[in-house]
Amino acid sequence: MNAHKVTITFSEDGKWELTDLPFRAGDTVEIIFLKQPKQQQYSPTSSPEYPLQGKQLYRYDEPFEPAVVAEDWEVLK
Repeated sequence: MNAHKVTITFSEDGKWELTDLPFRAGDTVEIIFLKQPKQQQYSPTSSPEYPLQGKQLYRYDEPFEPAVVAEDWEVLK
């Protein structure tokens, strides 16, 4: 199965036009329309392909160091 996703916005009721699709004459395709809620429509800052884009960046300076120094571990006392 070869899937190709395109997001469109209707400019007129019930009319749409798609161009430059990767299909050839004679190919049979299945078209399914899914209306997206307004708050989930594509925007440059958040897209389904990059859900973390625009989110807060976390930095770990020493990711392999323990969070608590060994002297503070109760199990070692």
